[in-house]
Order: sequence, then structure tokens, then C-alpha cells
Amino acid sequence: MKLSLKKFGLAVLALVLLSCNKKESTSAEKEVQVISPVFHASHEPKKLDAPFSDAVQVGNTFYLSGQIGMDHSTRTLVSGGIQAETRQTLENIKAVLEHHGLQMKDVVKATVILDTIGDFSAFNEIYTEYLPQKPARTTFAAEALARGAKIEIEVVAVKSN
Repeated sequence: MKLSLKKFGLAVLALVLLSCNKKESTSAEKEVQVISPVFHASHEPKKLDAPFSDAVQVGNTFYLSGQIGMDHSTRTLVSGGIQAETRQTLENIKAVLEHHGLQMKDVVKATVILDTIGDFSAFNEIYTEYLPQKPARTTFAAEALARGAKIEIEVVAVKSN
């Protein structure tokens, strides 16, 4: 039996409340609120029919789908190798963030997938230009990426109040 995240959270909250043998709610219990995710459509017209969202928002946290080094005007990968693809990938991330009122400095977590781990140093040179705040990061290599890309990066960003 599968429980949705919302139902699971409500079940946990009910158990906590039942275990408290108090007749009155504490102020912390009164402030509990369920935040539903918002699945944002892509800002790129050619991606509107994609089977995924470019960004999903939960409260002030944005989960971005992975981006590759694709020039969206031509729908092709940029030429020039790992550094050119890394730069374009990060520019694509920057565009999605800006569409939602965020900046690269709002990125708190990055997941980087390389086609070959041998590209790590070359990718890292470009990456540090865009994300000097040093968000948490996971980097690994996979055998093959979508469209023959050399790199894919997904990020999590938090919008300041």
C-alpha cells in the first residue's frame, strides 16, 4: 500500500498529537501547515510538452530538473567539449532560476552527473565560477547521458523571504 507524502505527514502528525495526553494544542502544533508542491511549466516554449517540470516548488524551496549543455534556440548540444557544455548547462540553470525570481547564489545543493569522471577537473573550473558559495554537491559518472551530453546538473535552491 502506497501512501502519498501528504497522507504520510498527516499520519505522523496524528500519532504525535495522540501521544501527547494534553487537552490543549501547543502553539507549535497550531502552526503546522501542509505545503503542497507547485509543478511549474517550463519557460522554454519547446519544452512545454516535456514529461517533467523544469522546477517544482515546495514552499520557498525549488527543485530543478537536470539541465544539459543544450542551446535551447537550436535544441542541440553546444560544441567545444566538457567546459563549453558545463558553461551552457549552468547558463540554462541560471535561466530557470531567474524565471522564478532566484539567482545562482540561492543554490544550496547540486547533483552533477558526468559522462566520464576524467572530465572532473575541467568541469570543476567552470562550475566554481558560477557557484562560488560552495553549495553541497554530489558528483558521479554515468555510462551515458541524454542526447549524448557530457554533463547534467540538477540543483535545489531556496528563495529568501
